[in-house]
Amino acid sequence: MKFMYFFLPTLPATLEERRRLRPIAMHPDRWQKMIEEVVEITQLAEDVGFEAVSYPEHHLHSEGIEMGSLPLLTLHILHNTTRIKAGPIGYVLPGWNPLRLALEIAWLDQLAKGRTFVGFARGYQSRWLNQMAQKVHVGATSSDKSETDRINREVFEEVFQFLKLAWGDKPFRFNGKHYQYPTPQEGTPWPAAEWTREYGFPGEVDEQGRIQMINVVPKPYQRPHPPLFQAFSLSEETVRWCAREAIRPTIILPQPETVRTLAQAYQEESRKAGRTLKLGENIGVLRGIYLADSVQGAKKLAENGMCVLGFKEVFHHFGFTEAWREPADETRYPTGKATLPASEVTADRIQRVKFAYMGTVDDVKRGLDELVEKANPEWFVWQGDQGFLPKDEVKRQIELFGKKLLPRYA
Repeated sequence: MKFMYFFLPTLPATLEERRRLRPIAMHPDRWQKMIEEVVEITQLAEDVGFEAVSYPEHHLHSEGIEMGSLPLLTLHILHNTTRIKAGPIGYVLPGWNPLRLALEIAWLDQLAKGRTFVGFARGYQSRWLNQMAQKVHVGATSSDKSETDRINREVFEEVFQFLKLAWGDKPFRFNGKHYQYPTPQEGTPWPAAEWTREYGFPGEVDEQGRIQMINVVPKPYQRPHPPLFQAFSLSEETVRWCAREAIRPTIILPQPETVRTLAQAYQEESRKAGRTLKLGENIGVLRGIYLADSVQGAKKLAENGMCVLGFKEVFHHFGFTEAWREPADETRYPTGKATLPASEVTADRIQRVKFAYMGTVDDVKRGLDELVEKANPEWFVWQGDQGFLPKDEVKRQIELFGKKLLPRYA
């Protein structure tokens, strides 16, 4: 397996401090502390053998959790490391102008000389996505098959199709439902047409001096493009789409048997698309890890970490914990309820459903061995605890994992 450390870049603070300093995101010193922690933890991850670090794209969080994934953060991390790869999982495509995103990705990859990758997400947070995507009249989605969900996927796939053309070797035209290039489609007037006709790509301008095709430059440093990831897949439909497009899905569903089923679906769909893969190849999983001298000690860490406290306070509102259902939940919380209640987000539950591995080195090893045996995912994405647990504790966990466990699977 290849190991990736996943940040939710978080302004370090206890819940009490967040109340007292409300809103904590207005305090520059907390931003500086977060940036320093992200860099320092990444440097350690690089030293112990992690392949990559990543983070989501989220904005406007005055509470100080999940503070975005702009290209500048990637550049800052790469500037302060030497080998490890960095990038977002992922860019929320419906919130981006596709041309601007293609340029941002290519510039980043050129500057990083190939030490970055590209992740994609559809976007589930209306707080900021509805603001950024207002001109294309698309909103956040909870993947509920609603009209909003349909339009969100439509825009997501349109932006992705544009990116594939932008990464190609030839100029192109694009006439989508939401975006058209060139604009207007009959041609964009271009006073320097003679210059372009002589030195630009053949076919970009017509005899009337109008732009008829666009040629997005620079191209990425990695050809045809950086490695592609999909954020936190919950459905077989998404996994199969990823397989058709040669994208690495990152599966958040917990049970190893479930991961195996999705890995088999990815393998099958890839074969239909002409790509023969081993079981688990190109597949990623997102999991937590909590190492201590005992299971109880690890559970105490988890209760204060992202995998419990973060989901209990924030993310259970968005329905993610539905993936953690157990048979007994059907009588207490019938399927279709928006989410499990916060009271059900416990270290005991996430251990039982195997969303996090916790305990001694041997306990965690047994969990990872089972995952490898059942699904053999190529990527293990560790849901990190930066900003939730003290920095020194986060570093201790990574150092112990790198010394005692990572060599077994790398």
